[in-house]
Amino acid sequence: MAFRQQQYVDYSDGVPDKVKQFVVYFYRHIRERNIPEIFSMYEVSFAKLSEMYFQGTTWPPVQYISGLVDDDSVFCLLYKEMFFRHLYATVQPTLQQRCESWDNYCALFNIILGSSINMQLPNGWLWDMVDEFVYQFQSWQQYRGKLSTKSAEEMEALRSCDNVWSILSVLNYLQALADKSGITEELSTAAGQEHFYTTEGYEQGTNVLRIVGYFSLVGLLRVHTLVGDYHGALKALGVINPFQRNHLFTPKIATCNISLYYYAGFCYLLLRRYTDAARTFNIILNYISRVKQYHSRSAQYEQILKKNEQMYALTAITLALCPAAQRELDETVMNTLKDKYNEKMGRMVRGVDSTYEELFAYACPKFITAAPPNLDAPSSNTNQEAYRLQLRCFQSMVQEQQHLPSLKQLLKLYTAISLPKLASLMDMNETTLRSQLMLLKMTGYCTTWSGEGDAASGSRQVATEIDFHTDIDEDGVELVTVKEVEQVRRQGEFLGRHITKFKEIVRDLNMPPPTPAEGGVAARPRPALAGY
Repeated sequence: MAFRQQQYVDYSDGVPDKVKQFVVYFYRHIRERNIPEIFSMYEVSFAKLSEMYFQGTTWPPVQYISGLVDDDSVFCLLYKEMFFRHLYATVQPTLQQRCESWDNYCALFNIILGSSINMQLPNGWLWDMVDEFVYQFQSWQQYRGKLSTKSAEEMEALRSCDNVWSILSVLNYLQALADKSGITEELSTAAGQEHFYTTEGYEQGTNVLRIVGYFSLVGLLRVHTLVGDYHGALKALGVINPFQRNHLFTPKIATCNISLYYYAGFCYLLLRRYTDAARTFNIILNYISRVKQYHSRSAQYEQILKKNEQMYALTAITLALCPAAQRELDETVMNTLKDKYNEKMGRMVRGVDSTYEELFAYACPKFITAAPPNLDAPSSNTNQEAYRLQLRCFQSMVQEQQHLPSLKQLLKLYTAISLPKLASLMDMNETTLRSQLMLLKMTGYCTTWSGEGDAASGSRQVATEIDFHTDIDEDGVELVTVKEVEQVRRQGEFLGRHITKFKEIVRDLNMPPPTPAEGGVAARPRPALAGY
């Protein structure tokens, strides 16, 4: 099989001594279960050596270091996981390298599923492992989707890679890890949640399966979102609920927490659950404002800031479509949102479709097509097709509601107005106005999480500032009677939210400061996935 790019750097002349020393000590600390030293070497030493010796190139392939670690098969798989993550972050992987990384993840996860790993690893590394697994799957789908850039050799090789990074295989591994870990049963009770949160999984012989199982639920959320299955994405979270924060493990690892709330919030928005979307974005935007100072030197800092901006853009879209969702935002988030997007929010409320499209294109995930591309049509680009499909769905949702802001503003001026007069003010016939009134009535309620069930559950609740009904007056004229909806102050939820926030502040004060690279990728920030 021929490839246009060089596969790996030749280290037959020798591996740098500092790299050899790193591998030997890294292996020793893993065998001794020395979590602080493992974490330090994984997060700090690996990044420094990468910058010193491997800028724009790869680490030594595993055959050059296996003799230093007694040919330990599990350690070699872990080393290759880091090797390929660094490769993806620094150079453009070839088809063969993508296939080899897939084979390595399969081998590693099969050992974890077989309960054959009797070791403890830093939870930040385990999150990076699951996160990188999903990232490389997404990268593969986008790589495979752009057939016009492939050589004849690559096209031929792709025909034999049907099972490599297939969506069914990826979902099966993530679901199997979650099921095998028993994390759903453990977190189904309050006692289990508290125990898992406080011990961080380290109290048993190995934390690997339990923690990987937990993070796999977040991975499932992301994969389902990327293919546009938003309800399935929220159902996949299972026992993890973004609104029940007391026992969430994700805040301990910033990038995991941000990923959870970004994808969950996006799903709520596209499912027209605007109240839940605003509440989700409010939680994570407050979280980022608190923790981003600790990650200013992290390799993931730029990505954290980008996700922060994307979620403000999604919040702006949410409020343009449902102004009543503003009550779910804290004052600080609302003020920042106005500073960033006040003008664009005004344009969206006035029905400017291009502004909606601009913010959606900036803030949405890089969608993928689950079905394999037609290899007999090399000029196709399925990446564009996936994005355009989701954009059309979003635009239809926006266009359906484009007259509602004006209609709502007019109704706010009256306590009662005849249907003919309202039709004249709206510059539409009475039949069209009736359909718009019906649509306004329907959109005045949205599914909202009500305190019970998983992230996908909820009940229909009021999501508007006004209510109205039509009747016939004594002169036989159809009349629209308007009244303002009284906002019921949910004292229990208000107090609960502030109690939770107070507990988080106390917990943060009692914890040692996080390391600058906590939760980040040890090598370098990932390159952006191919655009559309």
